[in-house]
Amino acid sequence: MLLLAALAVAEMLCAQSVSWSIKADAPQGDSCRVILEARIPDGFHMYDLGPYAEGPNPTTIALAVDGGEALGSVEALDEPHRYHDATFDMQIGIYEGTARFAQWVRLPADGGEVRASLEWMICNEGSCMPPEDAELTLRIGAAAGDGPTAELAAVEREAPERPAAEKDAAGGGSLWSLLIEAVLWGFAALLTPCVFPMVPMTVSYFLKGEGGATRGRLRAALYGLFIVGLYTLPIAAIILITRLVGGDAVTADIFNWLATHWLPNVLFFLVFMLFAASFFGAFEITMPSWLVNKSDAKADTKGLGGIFFLALTLVLVSFSCTGPIVGSVLIKSTAGEFWTPILTMFAFSVAFALPFTLFAFFPSMLKSLPKSGGWLNSVKVVIGFIEVALGLKFLSVADQVYHWGILDREIYLAVWIVVFSLLGLYLLGKLRFAHDSELPYVGVTRLALAIVTFSFVVYLVPGMWGAPLKGPSGYLPPLASQDFVLGAGSGATTTAPAAPAGRKYADFLHLPHGLEGFFDLREAEAYAAEVGKPLFIDFTGHGCVNCREMEARVWSDPEVLRLLRDDYVICALYSDDKKVLPESEWVTTDAGKVLKSLGKINSYYALKHYGVNAQPYYVLQGRNGEQLVEPRGYDLDTAAFVDFLQRGLAAYKSR
Repeated sequence: MLLLAALAVAEMLCAQSVSWSIKADAPQGDSCRVILEARIPDGFHMYDLGPYAEGPNPTTIALAVDGGEALGSVEALDEPHRYHDATFDMQIGIYEGTARFAQWVRLPADGGEVRASLEWMICNEGSCMPPEDAELTLRIGAAAGDGPTAELAAVEREAPERPAAEKDAAGGGSLWSLLIEAVLWGFAALLTPCVFPMVPMTVSYFLKGEGGATRGRLRAALYGLFIVGLYTLPIAAIILITRLVGGDAVTADIFNWLATHWLPNVLFFLVFMLFAASFFGAFEITMPSWLVNKSDAKADTKGLGGIFFLALTLVLVSFSCTGPIVGSVLIKSTAGEFWTPILTMFAFSVAFALPFTLFAFFPSMLKSLPKSGGWLNSVKVVIGFIEVALGLKFLSVADQVYHWGILDREIYLAVWIVVFSLLGLYLLGKLRFAHDSELPYVGVTRLALAIVTFSFVVYLVPGMWGAPLKGPSGYLPPLASQDFVLGAGSGATTTAPAAPAGRKYADFLHLPHGLEGFFDLREAEAYAAEVGKPLFIDFTGHGCVNCREMEARVWSDPEVLRLLRDDYVICALYSDDKKVLPESEWVTTDAGKVLKSLGKINSYYALKHYGVNAQPYYVLQGRNGEQLVEPRGYDLDTAAFVDFLQRGLAAYKSR
């Protein structure tokens, strides 16, 4: 019953995927016919034009023409299915699949804009969705001697059917970087004291089992598959259940809340510090002993059940070492698409389980493994330092989103410089923790790692005076949060033309590289029309790692800066800002939800008009809101970004 209820809810939420298109045809003199088409989701029907005095909500269509007029009335091009409805006790017409409507309009000699105001309601056999409304626009120009013809063949209303950026929401390259990072964490987990000694023990168990080496290898492969499943399936189940019960929008809202709200971000920060303290030897994080013992007892049984519980025992026993790493992987991936955590956990678990299978197939490789010893605890300590550095990012996100001002860029960098300096000293044996063995001398590996660590520290130091630090830029607060930037009074950062005073939200929002712009779309559109420039819309976020990386590595290019500064009006729309706006600026969604914060309003606009809920996302907009070229997502190809801006500028000038 619960599953059926969940399916029903999911089906109702999917009903919001209804979409409309509009086009013009059959020009006759100064008139033409406007055709509207509704695409209705499977399993639902939409009511016809009615009217119904005491019945359901009919579909209503009203056309308005700038400088012209709508002729006659709207007519249905498709015959609705009619039946006697017992509830309303009347004849009712409904459409399924598609429904087309048309009306003639008269336009001025030089053409004009047609606006279609729509309202409709759809139902299935059990219930109805609330009425929805939309407004479509169609620009119609005059063709010489031929009457009006449509410049725009069709305009899709529904966001999911709009073309999105070429990259996925996680950023294409960003998703790959997350997967690679997850794989590296998976291999790193093997080098921890909780896991490493179990590799030869487990492999020997399978090779000495009944059925010989061949059967042992098969069982070892199944063992690896069970490990992957135990790490991947729980998070996949949670995500799929939220999608099933609440739809994509609800799942996206959950992960957006995790990525931007102060509570989970501060909690994640504290969890990372807790994990780091555990790795430093302050205490041990373990699963309850009764759970481990119960799983271990069932692992003695034969067959698939025994292999499964052996894998479960490994997961539980190694939790004190893998738990912090798994938490790091999952928390970092929640800022992307809701599929990203599943993929990253799959990558982590494959890397973690792979050696168990490989050593079972090639047992001679076990001889090449180093012996367990104090070096394993050193791996834990190194991971602890990395946990401190990475955990700081979550506190930084909360600080930026809520404008607390407690962790500006120079403070963040100061902490990183200290953390990695201490890591370098630890690698050289100058620091020791509770469970460390005595280090009589520094080996080549430790020395090499220490050189890399101190080199990174030296690289970070100029950032205290405003160096862009392109490499780790995605993890750092924006340069605008830094109080002192060496040379800020000279160079390219001062050549940006001043934007009008009194811009909304400019007191707490800023653009990188000294660029000037807007943070409210209406203001930006009005100013762009006034100065005759195209609009560069930047859907961004305070907690968006990819946004910071794009700004540091792509926007900083001299040609990109020149184009943005001289040829575009910039509008940055933050999707995670928690600033509550005055009631007059609140927005009510199609589903009737009232959005009060700046971030939620911007996020809703991006989803409604462009079908995206991830950042960065760049849109080049011309006159009257027209889209100049295909929008662009995360991509570190600077030459392609320059081409993107140049094509948008050329399209603006040609229209």
